[in-house]
Amino acid sequence: MAAKKTAAVKTMHAGQRTSTKAVKVWKFGDNIDTDAIIPGRFLVLNNPDELAKHAFEGTRDEFAKQVKDGDIVVGGKNFGCGSSREHAPLALIGSGIHVVLAQSFARIFFRNSINTGVLPVVCPKANTIADGAKVTLHLKEGYVEADGKKLAIEPVPPFMQKIADAGGLVEYAKGLKEVPGCIKSQQ
Repeated sequence: MAAKKTAAVKTMHAGQRTSTKAVKVWKFGDNIDTDAIIPGRFLVLNNPDELAKHAFEGTRDEFAKQVKDGDIVVGGKNFGCGSSREHAPLALIGSGIHVVLAQSFARIFFRNSINTGVLPVVCPKANTIADGAKVTLHLKEGYVEADGKKLAIEPVPPFMQKIADAGGLVEYAKGLKEVPGCIKSQQ
């Protein structure tokens, strides 16, 4: 069953990701690969809501049934390693996950996340955040508050945040204005 959509998603879009209300953490360890996020047998699916029904299946089976829109996934080192499939961040989006905090990310997963609308945030001390903790993200101020403790996060470049806030690269590009020189060359 896909995660139920709630009003919490409104706090996560359109430039409002700079700060989030306290949300629940789903904690994972180091080297969580894309097969753990969405098993390969579900790659025939492309719909985020359908993929969400199988997110973390075989790794943490309760995730798909219990995740709430706006919850945050927290990982250790090298989160999203493995294949280059976009299905992994799509499954997260379908589950209502809009932000992933981790000590570090696999390069391709990091880029695919931004391109599909998930904001990856590097937090060197993410491993100290407990499963089920309540966290509040303060992007502009450069920290995440986890159960009363402030942990530094790496700055998120504004252009990356704009892409994620738009819902991904395609939606962001739809809002761009044509550059006069480019228009002239097409005439």
